[in-house]
Amino acid sequence: MRVYPDYPDKAALQQTELSLTRQPIHHDVLIIGSGAAGLSLALRLPSHLSVALLAKRQLEESNTFYAQGGISAVIHERDSVESHVIDTLNAGAGLCDEAVVRLVVERGPENIDWLNNLGVEFTRFPNPATGPEFHLTREGGHSHRRVIHAADHTGRAVQQRLDRMALQRPNIRIYENHLALDLITESKLERPGNRVLGAYVYDIDSERVETFAARFVVIATGGAGKVYLYTSNPDLATGDGIAMAWRAGCRVANMEFVQFHPTCLYHPMAKSFLITEAVRGEGGHLLLADGERFMHRFDERAELAPRDIVARAIDHEMKRTGADHLWLDISHKPADFVREHFPTIYSKCLEFGIDITRSPIPVVPAAHYTCGGVVSDHKARTDLPGLYCIGEAAYTGLHGANRMASNSLLECLVFGQLAAEDIQSLAEHTPIPENLPIWDESRVSDPNEEVMVAHNWDELRRFMWDYVGIVRSNRRLERAKHRIDMLRLEIREYYGNFRVSNDLLELRNLVDVADLIIRSARRRHESRGLHYSLDFPFIDDAQQNGPTLLYPNNYRKRD
Repeated sequence: MRVYPDYPDKAALQQTELSLTRQPIHHDVLIIGSGAAGLSLALRLPSHLSVALLAKRQLEESNTFYAQGGISAVIHERDSVESHVIDTLNAGAGLCDEAVVRLVVERGPENIDWLNNLGVEFTRFPNPATGPEFHLTREGGHSHRRVIHAADHTGRAVQQRLDRMALQRPNIRIYENHLALDLITESKLERPGNRVLGAYVYDIDSERVETFAARFVVIATGGAGKVYLYTSNPDLATGDGIAMAWRAGCRVANMEFVQFHPTCLYHPMAKSFLITEAVRGEGGHLLLADGERFMHRFDERAELAPRDIVARAIDHEMKRTGADHLWLDISHKPADFVREHFPTIYSKCLEFGIDITRSPIPVVPAAHYTCGGVVSDHKARTDLPGLYCIGEAAYTGLHGANRMASNSLLECLVFGQLAAEDIQSLAEHTPIPENLPIWDESRVSDPNEEVMVAHNWDELRRFMWDYVGIVRSNRRLERAKHRIDMLRLEIREYYGNFRVSNDLLELRNLVDVADLIIRSARRRHESRGLHYSLDFPFIDDAQQNGPTLLYPNNYRKRD
C-alpha cells in the first residue's frame, strides 16, 4: 500500500484496515477500477455513503491515464446535438442504440463543465473579444470541431485531477494493488435471489484474498487489450470485469468488435506507445521491409484512408510477407518540421535509438478498444441486482460496431453520473450484506508449475492475434475455438488446485474474454465495422442488424 505524502492520516487509516483479521470489509459502494469511470462515479456519490475504490495497481495507473486524445462534446455554437448523434450513428455502422447515443451526447456539455469546475486544465486559445476559449479539435468521424483536450495528454490531465479530488474525500477509501477475483452473489451462496453482495479481492501485496461486502458493486475495470499480442493498452487491461460479470450470470454483447489502432511503435521496450495518425496526415508513408509503399493497392486515399482500412492493409501485408512489423516514414520531411509537429514521438523514439528525422519508424497494428462488454441499461444497471457496469467494460449501445474517436471518455463520465444518481436513489432502502464467507484456501496448495501460466499467457495472445485479429475467417476462428477450449480446461484445473496469484487470475480472465470474442465472431456472418470476415465480406442487414448477445448458463432474467 502506497503512503500518500499529502494525506498521511488517510494512508494510516488504510494501512490499519488492511492489517485487521480476515473479516469482511464493509462499504456502501464497491467500485472496481480507478479510471475516469470509477473515479467520476465515486466523486459524484454523496458524502454519507462509504465508498471502496479498488485500484489494480497504483491509483493513477489506468487506461484513462494513457488516453492521448480528448473528450467529444457539443460546446461550440456552430455544433449541435443532432450532428454529434448522426456522426456517432454513422461510425457505429448501424448497430448503435440511438436512444443511448442521444442520452450520452445531451449530457456531454454538463460533464465538461463538471471537469472544468474540478480544475482540469483543458487547452485554451486567446480570444481578444471574449477572453480565453476552449480549443476544440476535430478527429475521425466528427463533422465539427468538438473534441476538448489538454494538449496531447488529456487522459493524464483528467486522471490526475480526479485522483487528487478522491484522495481528499473522507468517504472514499482507496485500495491500491487490489485485483477483484470474483463477484459474490446470493445464488452462489445458495440464498434466495441473485443480488450481488460484494466481491472476493486479491491483495497483491499481502498475497491473500479479502472479502468485500457492499450494497452496490460497480465494474469499471476497462477493456481487454492484453488478450492480443500487440496492444496500445497498459498491462492491467485483462478484461477482469467482463469475465467476472459473465461468470456471475450477466449477458455480454458485441465482443467481436475490437478496435485496432494501425500504428503502434514496434520495440520490445516500448509498451503501449502509439504513433498518432497525424504522422500520416502530415505526409508519412507506410512501407514494406524493402521500402515499397503499398497503401495505394488497398484504397485510393492511400495512407489517409480510415483507421480500419489501414489496419487491415498492414495486417494483410504482414501475413503475406511473414514480417513482424512494417514501417512508417516521415523522414522525407524537413527535420525541423518533424520535431516541431511531433515532439513527443520524436523524443520517445530517440530513447530507443530511432531518429525519425533520418529513418522510418517500426510499427504494428495494436488492439486499442473493446467496443463490446457487459450488457448495461441507461442507468448502468446490469442483469444482476446491485451490480453496475460503466466505461469500456460495459456494452451500453453507444459504440455499435465501431467507436467514434473521443466518445469513450465521454461515455465514462456520463455513465458514472447516471450510476451515481441511481445508487443514491436506492441506497436508503438497501442494507449492507451480512455474514459473507471468507475465502477458503484450505484445500489448495502452493503452485508448482508457474511456467505453465507464463506459457499459456503467451500462447493465448499469439493465437488470438493470428486467428481472431483484424481479419478473420471461419477456419481461423475454428482453430482459435479449439485452442481456447483446451486452455480453459487447463486453467480451470490449475485454478481449482493451487493458491491464486496475480498472473493466474489475469490469465483466467483473459481466457474467458478470449472465448467470448471468438464465440461472438463466429456468430456474425458478415463484415461490419471492426469485424471483417474473409468468408462473409459484405454487410447483411437482413439477418444481423443488431447486437451479438451471449447468455451465460447461469443467466436469469432480471425482475
